[in-house]
Amino acid sequence: MRLFILHGGDCSVDKGRIFTPGVDEGTMLRIPIPLFLVETDDGERVLVDTGMHPVHVDDPGHTFRGLAPYDEWIRPIMGPEDTLEHRLGELGLSVGDVTHVVNTHLHFDHCGQNSLFTEVPIILQREHYEAAKRDPSSYPSEYFDLPDLHYELIEGDRQLFRGIRGITAPGHAPGLMALLFELPNSGSILLCTDAIDTREHLDHDIWDHCPDPATARESAEKLKRIAAQENATMLFGHDLEQWRTLRHAPQYYD
Repeated sequence: MRLFILHGGDCSVDKGRIFTPGVDEGTMLRIPIPLFLVETDDGERVLVDTGMHPVHVDDPGHTFRGLAPYDEWIRPIMGPEDTLEHRLGELGLSVGDVTHVVNTHLHFDHCGQNSLFTEVPIILQREHYEAAKRDPSSYPSEYFDLPDLHYELIEGDRQLFRGIRGITAPGHAPGLMALLFELPNSGSILLCTDAIDTREHLDHDIWDHCPDPATARESAEKLKRIAAQENATMLFGHDLEQWRTLRHAPQYYD
């Protein structure tokens, strides 16, 4: 099995408003938007999250325009090279080579290119899908609620593929799903996604930025336990310092 980490662009965010309430407000932080492609031993190519919609290349304000104060706190930064077609092309692949998509959750920077994948199942926690449908202000329907998409809705912790386990970790969002990759050579990798945005959140017990702080803390503790049990490296959702240390495609973990 091979795990590729792709760059889907960046976002400039007000650190104190988005990540650390009451601390560093007004400090703009550039954070990565990571995507993941897994080639399994059984021949699947599993794309984890689809990043931001390419509309942001020419119109960075598209998603949050008129949605004060988020239009001032979040600014997508995306170039043509950050589209999925381009990133997959760098690996000699096309959109049609992807056999499955997994959405960890449906915020705009995780499902923006779902529309490319009308021919394959998109795996998602049922709880999250239903919550997102009820809350279009937090989960813009233009990116995920499309008639040609085929969602495979699952419930709870479960094995998704050989070597890939889905783990519920709500708090940042209802039904958010983390993923455990069991790699024979690189060792296990626990993709925390936005259940733990950065190491700073974990180290300093910061959860007030989440809609449900108590549940977010419980999820972080759950992921810490799993990482310890599996001797897994934790990958955080948008940690710039960690991002700089990772192997990016075409390099991979195996």
